[in-house]
Amino acid sequence: MKQVKIPSVLTFLLVFIISCQDSKKSNLTLFSDQIPTDIPLVFGQGVISTDDYEFAITFNPEMDEIYYTRRKPEENNEIYAMKLIDGQWTKPELAFFSAKQGWDFEPHINPKGNRLYFGSTRPFNDTIQPSGLHQWYSEKNKSGWSQPIPIEKPLVDRFVMYLTSSENGNLYYTSGEKGDKPEDWVIYKSVKEEGQYRSAKRMGNEINFSGKYIAHPYIAPDESYIIYDGESNSGYGDNDLYISFNNNGTWTEAYNLGPKINTDQTEMTPSVSPDGKYLFFHRGEDDYGDIYWVEFMHLKKELLENRSNN
Repeated sequence: MKQVKIPSVLTFLLVFIISCQDSKKSNLTLFSDQIPTDIPLVFGQGVISTDDYEFAITFNPEMDEIYYTRRKPEENNEIYAMKLIDGQWTKPELAFFSAKQGWDFEPHINPKGNRLYFGSTRPFNDTIQPSGLHQWYSEKNKSGWSQPIPIEKPLVDRFVMYLTSSENGNLYYTSGEKGDKPEDWVIYKSVKEEGQYRSAKRMGNEINFSGKYIAHPYIAPDESYIIYDGESNSGYGDNDLYISFNNNGTWTEAYNLGPKINTDQTEMTPSVSPDGKYLFFHRGEDDYGDIYWVEFMHLKKELLENRSNN
């Protein structure tokens, strides 16, 4: 039988159609018929993003479990959770670890999916109220998530906000030294050594550039890049999103993600879906804001090409 060759253009179209079909099957695309490309769209409008203030979203590796922060008018930050069951997402509900005292915010599931970190002002026990915000975590076991416990030293002894982790367990977070004002907080890193965290190290000026409110770092699972927000005189308004690439252990200067991502509003609390396809972040002003998402793979490739050409 003679083999029929498919023209290259037709092959491209077939691949494109198949890829679009695969994209529509993604758990995250069930929230909307519109899938973002290079222009950010509101994520889960009316379900996740509402008239309240939503930010800081995270997913488990299978992308069938979601945690994010919501703040209702004149109320505390709270973490909401959703699960994919029989092909449908459940309605948002308060996370199982919701605090009876204080408030919770900024959850992060590590790349292995076996730890869920979050910030909380809850007391350490029934009688002792901590002096401020601390990081807690739950561990995944056969029956689900464990009850949360405060993170170990040295992080329990200092202010830590928006903690994310890499595959090897290194932690990246917002912090500062004793006496620092919020505008002086920057990004720190703690390396896991022999199963423990022994130090909190301030990252270099490539990432902690001269500006204000350098915060909310998302570290890539392989530590190849870090995305975070900050306010700079050369930015587009309030907090913008920036990215720095890891070049054989040396971090590049911070690159603004540009006018398609950043606006005159506040962009902050970035995260990337476990499959690497989508960048998520908060956009808003004052007491109003939503979670947005945008195609990330092409954006990252474009930024890497621009870096190489400069």
